Amino acid sequence: MKDTQRNTKLIGAIAVAMSAMLWGVDGILLTPQLYNLNTAFVVFVIHLFPFLLMNVFFFREYRHLKTMTRSDLIYFLLIALFGGALGTLAIVKSLFLLHFNNLSVVVLLQKLQPVFAVILARIILKERIKKHFALWACFALIGGYFLTFGWSLPDFSTEGITTVYAALLSLLAAFSFGSSTVFSKKILGNYSFVTSTFFRYGFTTLIMLIIVLFAGHIGDFSQITPRNWLFIALIGLTTGSGAIFLYYYGLRHVKASLSTFLELMYPITAVVLDYFVNGTKYSPVQWAAAFVMLFAIVMLNVSGKEKE
Repeated sequence: MKDTQRNTKLIGAIAVAMSAMLWGVDGILLTPQLYNLNTAFVVFVIHLFPFLLMNVFFFREYRHLKTMTRSDLIYFLLIALFGGALGTLAIVKSLFLLHFNNLSVVVLLQKLQPVFAVILARIILKERIKKHFALWACFALIGGYFLTFGWSLPDFSTEGITTVYAALLSLLAAFSFGSSTVFSKKILGNYSFVTSTFFRYGFTTLIMLIIVLFAGHIGDFSQITPRNWLFIALIGLTTGSGAIFLYYYGLRHVKASLSTFLELMYPITAVVLDYFVNGTKYSPVQWAAAFVMLFAIVMLNVSGKEKE
């Protein structure tokens, strides 16, 4: 019995680690390959095709619409708006802006989302903030600054403004994903992870369809190259819905505090791939800042999750 439980926990841990690694692969190798397409259209497509695939296997999930309360519907829409639409738009645009330069910085900055999640949880869920939160949050934000700019001040020249813009978009993504985490707490007690994932993708697809229609990019399907289709399929089946299912499966079998460390495979994978594939190198101060930022984020996660 103990061996079975141990094996289940091991499989769960591997699932969480693999999902984190897949997200790292996505940020460095997959999504940037769609840079020739409009950002909103990309976000629409990478949600549309996984959702269509989910309809084949999980079409019975629509039955929940009959019993879904107005509050549940609002929170599902908020999750889709922040975690699906705004967050993904911001991170994809940020990756596209850098043209394969310092992509791992974008990924690392996006890991600041626990800072925003805790603040929003205090405002929306009325959760108490632990006394050391301000200290670790400051360390995380200071680390994020030095990771992006090193010892230099932000460069607002024509060339430097791109880096500043990309960093701000990464922070917007962190805020959006952190918001989505808080909104998810309101409904995940009532719905399974399959149902939650299904409606998150469904509502995100609907929101992005409206955005794409108003922006006049619904006809951009004609601009998708065979190479684009390959990466869209890979994202949909692996780093998109596939990684989310792996992640939630793993969370069922490992402690939340352990998952915090396993999720570090996301930025680690991104940094390693960015170095070997794109030749990105950090200065000593950036390495130190990345370590400080990630350590502070781990402390924020562990203290909060152990309390829960």
